[in-house]
Amino acid sequence: MRIRTGFKDERTAIIGLFTSAFSESEGPEEGRAIGQLAETLLDRTPPQDILVLSAWRDGAITGCIMLTRLTFDGEPREVFLMAPVAVATVWQGQGIGQALISHGIDVLRGRGVDVAVTYGDPAYYARTGFQPVSQEVVPAPLPLSQPEGWQAQSLNDRGLEPMAGRATCVAAFDNRDYW
Repeated sequence: MRIRTGFKDERTAIIGLFTSAFSESEGPEEGRAIGQLAETLLDRTPPQDILVLSAWRDGAITGCIMLTRLTFDGEPREVFLMAPVAVATVWQGQGIGQALISHGIDVLRGRGVDVAVTYGDPAYYARTGFQPVSQEVVPAPLPLSQPEGWQAQSLNDRGLEPMAGRATCVAAFDNRDYW
């Protein structure tokens, strides 16, 4: 497996992966929605606010994660949201998602990012250091439909101290349907 950073030459493959992975696991409507989200993230997010990591094997994309900036009013710490995350159905259960997430955390840490946040299955993300967190510690940008899925981890030795101010996500995520 080879992990690539960036998306300029892989845009179509990445959108296709998110569409098919979510269609197969959650149904065609969800697949279209997440495929559209991936497309919007890639096309409209400023380069300094997005990091895309994709896994490849034998010339085919097998998985992808996107990390986008979260900002907080009055908060100097740098925070990134890891979402969406997808692994092609035929490659699931082989450690690709966990490898991408671990690599993404390492890249963020290397760039001096202070906190990583995600929104999903606590059992899955706990394997890479995420822990459930309350919105009093890390406010979500929009109301959460499943607050138990809100998770975070400190990427430095400061620990996970409460964030100051209101959270703002990148424009593509500013939609209640994703929360």
